[in-house]
Amino acid sequence: MDERDTAAILHGDVLSDTLADEPQLDVNKEESGVPTTDVLRPPVTCSLPVSVEPVLFLSMFSLTLQAPLATQYLWDRISEDLGYNGSKRSECGNSSAPPDPLQKEVETLTAHWNLYISLGGFSVGLLVVPLLGSWSDLAGRRRVLILPNLGLALQAIVYLVVMYLKLPVVYFLVGRLLSGLSGDFNAVLAGCFAYVADISDRRSRTFRVAILEACLGLSGMLASIIGGQWRRAQGYINPFWLVLATNLVSALYAFLFVRETVVPDPSAKLLTTRHHKAVWHLYSSGGSSSEAGGRFHRCKLWLYTLCFFLVVTVHFGSRELYVLYELSSPLCWGPDLIGYGSAAQHLGYLSSLAGLKIMQRCMEDSWVALVGLASNIVGLVVFSVANSTQLMFTGYGLCLFFMTSTPVLRSKLSKLVDPSEQGALFASVACVESLCYLAGSSVFNSLYPATLHFMKGFPFLFAAIILFIPAGIIGTLQCLEQRRDQRDATVS
Repeated sequence: MDERDTAAILHGDVLSDTLADEPQLDVNKEESGVPTTDVLRPPVTCSLPVSVEPVLFLSMFSLTLQAPLATQYLWDRISEDLGYNGSKRSECGNSSAPPDPLQKEVETLTAHWNLYISLGGFSVGLLVVPLLGSWSDLAGRRRVLILPNLGLALQAIVYLVVMYLKLPVVYFLVGRLLSGLSGDFNAVLAGCFAYVADISDRRSRTFRVAILEACLGLSGMLASIIGGQWRRAQGYINPFWLVLATNLVSALYAFLFVRETVVPDPSAKLLTTRHHKAVWHLYSSGGSSSEAGGRFHRCKLWLYTLCFFLVVTVHFGSRELYVLYELSSPLCWGPDLIGYGSAAQHLGYLSSLAGLKIMQRCMEDSWVALVGLASNIVGLVVFSVANSTQLMFTGYGLCLFFMTSTPVLRSKLSKLVDPSEQGALFASVACVESLCYLAGSSVFNSLYPATLHFMKGFPFLFAAIILFIPAGIIGTLQCLEQRRDQRDATVS
């Protein structure tokens, strides 16, 4: 972005801080003989007041479009192989009817294949994402925005080949592994949030992060509505062509329009242990900022990371079960209702952004996060007992502010480290996010078929119980910080 683009996004105080840092960066690079102006400027100048938001929007659009369609495709293929036809059953709408054993087998196999595919992709991404995130501190952010989108496009190509040729569903796992080797969607997240940390100050960072989270919700809502209707009208293949095109457009936008915020080092290597060591050093020593805060500073870094892990694990773990829960009895939703349900869920991103902006005027960020956790807990409890369409959408409505906690946690983690450590921090956050996908897929896709015989919605109730842990940690840390501030004010 040019300076006028930055001025259109940031407030005056943020702009002054950002521009004050840039001359020092340029001077240092000029002393080393590296030209900065041509390196930082993208091939095409964009006059719109945006930076990486379109990249995240397009990447999330493709991910949200393909995720429920892939699950439904697995359901249909497994049902076809087993000879199951749910439309012949009258148990939908009759919760007292005995469950069909063949339907249980279809649910179990679909959940297990979801687990295998998620485990394969995110276990590879767990090693690659921190490598790419820390590498972006030296090689630049744009590369970390381009490579994962190309990998996601390659995954879409594999999925299309499977659908055209009706290959075994195990080839879905091959596509996920290829995407994981390029960093997957988590690398896009790491690059976008690190980019925002580069161009924002401490006061505006929480809201800037929340804007990115809102981009996730807006694109997810749009993709959910389109995907459900499109799949019903034309099947699976045409929507996946849009997935492929969206990933390619996202990579092209990052290459053409995103202004680099890190002066690339030509000697920077990707395949080196230095990047993983930088992430390890951040958490083992607490980073450079821990010298002033001591052990309490390092503990806050670990505890906020633990909170982030638990919250995101619940988000992604329970999200994978929504489609399965809605496809089976007693709901038996079709593609259109599944699309509307996913859109209602992603609408929570936008309502969370508005709620965050309003609540920040009268309360600290930590209390805003607690409101979001309370909203999420109540919604999950309703999901656990939902046996009708009305009750299911009531749960989506109660999750009005469920996404206010994650931007607060990202912002708090970012404020605990120095500006020179932002890349390593968001690399570690991306690594934690990969673990969240891994843990969420493992726990919830295994828990769902194991608890079908006594309580179908038990995984949602279990998720609500887990969220009490980060709520307690965030509230306790905020009380301790307020007590320390009061004591320091009294001493001064």
